Amino acid sequence: MTLEIRLAEPYDVAALFDVRTSVRENHLSRERLAELGVTNTSVSQMISASTCAWVAISSDKIVGFSMIDVTEASLFAAFVLPAHEGKGLGTQLVNIAERELFKHHYEIWLETDKDSRAAGFYRHLGWGNQRASKSNQIRLTKTRT
Repeated sequence: MTLEIRLAEPYDVAALFDVRTSVRENHLSRERLAELGVTNTSVSQMISASTCAWVAISSDKIVGFSMIDVTEASLFAAFVLPAHEGKGLGTQLVNIAERELFKHHYEIWLETDKDSRAAGFYRHLGWGNQRASKSNQIRLTKTRT
C-alpha cells in the first residue's frame, strides 16, 4: 500500500466528510455535524486559515484525516475509513497533529467517548490524565517531552 500524508486543502473537504461519516464508533451524520457547526464552509475556512488538517491518501483516495484547533490546543478529529483501520494510519495522522500542536502549546488535549476503542488508542499513544467531561466523554491530555 502506497501512502501519502499531506496537508489538507479546501478541495479535500468533501472527502473529509465522507471519511468522518463512514466510521463505526462516534458516528455522526452530516446533518448532526451541521447542527454542531461543522459544515463544508466552516471546515474549508479552518483549513484555509491555518495549518490544521492532514489527509492520508492511498491509491489516490483520501482514507483518513486528522484536524486540530491550534487556538484551543486540541486534537479536534482523527478518523480513518473502516477498511483502512489497523494499518498505522491513525497513529501517523495523530503524530503529525501532535507535532503541530506542540509547536504552540506545552499541553494539548482531546475528548472522546470513555468506552470507545479510540480512548484505548489514544492512551496507547501516551495520552493520559483522564478526567470526566460532558456526557459519556473523557478528556485526555498530553504534554510536550
